[in-house]
Amino acid sequence: VQLQAFGGGLVQTGGSLRLSCAASGRTFSEYRMAWFRQAPGKQRELVAGITSGGRTNYKDSVKGRFTISRDIVKNSMHLQMNSLKPEDTAVYYCAAEGANKASYKYWGQGTLVTVSS
Repeated sequence: VQLQAFGGGLVQTGGSLRLSCAASGRTFSEYRMAWFRQAPGKQRELVAGITSGGRTNYKDSVKGRFTISRDIVKNSMHLQMNSLKPEDTAVYYCAAEGANKASYKYWGQGTLVTVSS
């Protein structure tokens, strides 16, 4: 089972990026998926999550700017990030629930997002 996150990069304040997470080895259509991020010197935090039914939740500071989505057929997930701010700079990770649906068991390798001021 593998999750691969990609799409990060360097962008100026106010710019946009679209992150993608490709899943292989297992279908995640029945499980919750999410994006986390970890900034230098800080703990990893939940940015956005999405259920198998498409319900979403967001960290307060990204509401209205970020949109999480998933493609059940392609077994993938995306994070559209608009109006980026320097404080969004972090390594972004995609994650998926395990079979017991009690925790995020599967993690991607992370993709770096840098927002310059």
